[in-house]
Amino acid sequence: MKRTLLALLLVAALVVAALPALAQGDQVELRITWYNDGKEGEVLRDLLDRFEAENPGIRVVIDEVAYADLHTLLQAQVETGEAPDMARITFPNRFLGQYLDLSAYVADPQYWLDNIPEAVLGSMRQGAEDTGIYGYPTQFTVTGPFINVTLFEQAGVEIPPDDSTWEEWVAAATAVAEELSDAEFTIYPVAIDRTGHRFWGPSLSRCATYINEDGTFTVDSPGFRSTAEMIIGWHNDGLMPPDVWGGSAGNYVPAAPYFINGQLVLYMSGSWQVGNFATNIGDAFDWKVIPNPRGDCGATGVPGGALMVAFAGTEHPEEVGKVMDYLFSEEVIAEFYARTLFLPGHLGLIEKGIEYPSNNEALNAFAAMIPNLMEEAYALQYHPKGPDLNAAIRDRLSQVIAGEFTLDEAIERIQADMDALFAQ
Repeated sequence: MKRTLLALLLVAALVVAALPALAQGDQVELRITWYNDGKEGEVLRDLLDRFEAENPGIRVVIDEVAYADLHTLLQAQVETGEAPDMARITFPNRFLGQYLDLSAYVADPQYWLDNIPEAVLGSMRQGAEDTGIYGYPTQFTVTGPFINVTLFEQAGVEIPPDDSTWEEWVAAATAVAEELSDAEFTIYPVAIDRTGHRFWGPSLSRCATYINEDGTFTVDSPGFRSTAEMIIGWHNDGLMPPDVWGGSAGNYVPAAPYFINGQLVLYMSGSWQVGNFATNIGDAFDWKVIPNPRGDCGATGVPGGALMVAFAGTEHPEEVGKVMDYLFSEEVIAEFYARTLFLPGHLGLIEKGIEYPSNNEALNAFAAMIPNLMEEAYALQYHPKGPDLNAAIRDRLSQVIAGEFTLDEAIERIQADMDALFAQ
């Protein structure tokens, strides 16, 4: 009996002694290259800690990098065959052909196909024949306007209905500014961020089109012209702070501080400003998100955001699929969106809505815009040369405002810039 007990204790001791080595030896380590805008890295780590507790054979390391270095670093890693297993990116076109098709490694590929917008899936694919699943949206952003509700109330001006046009909104905002401005404190009716990305939404609503069947751009259209004339007119008429598009000593001047200081009635920006305004406006005045103003072709913002992708060079595709399946499961991704205050990129959750712990009304107002985004808004956002068009519109229209070009000349220059780009 004693010999049997002694033998059992010896075996147990050997097993216990061997456990750490076995666990370490059997554990797969995966790496995610990640950048942070806020606290989302902390939330991801917390979620992955739970995953690791349920899956002791998988360890996930987050390698945080500065956003400014992200895509350059990944490009070098991909080219040398040293890509991470997964990464959070914002330019999916840059790594086409390098992604891992998760279709064979997630439990229910149809769940992924049903809950990721088609344009987002397409942004990671190589052409119409490619049906792969390569990643999911870690968040969406949407361009759209804010108004200072308190200024409307103080001026006694009625807030226009949700389906109003740009002209109707600016007329109301101008009435507010005229009523409340004085010699010591100027209130501007309207401002729009100095970027082609913010220009796209109003122009598409006013029937601009950009992308030809062969993927090249045609800039000149009645919708483009009328939107450009509208914004140039805001500047020339003194409705918009002069330094936002006119510049200050050649430097970019954001319009957000004007809104935060109570000097702006209507501000065209996007969902990423919600946290900024909640923090920096506080209880100083009431503000709200309004729907994108309507034009003859509807009303749309422009999407943006980031994606979590998997890279084909991973040595552990099954484990990567397991991690991605966990992170994009409805329960987990809903918690991620809520805790980070990100707009959902999951179609089912867009429909259901997210219960945010703060700024719930403003964030869900932006989320409600997602189903109505125009197809060309997605196409521009995910076009490989979309950033170039964005910059050309910004720079050439700024030159019109500075008096260097006429609008006709600016449109010719933008078109020439794009033609040269496609000819390379």
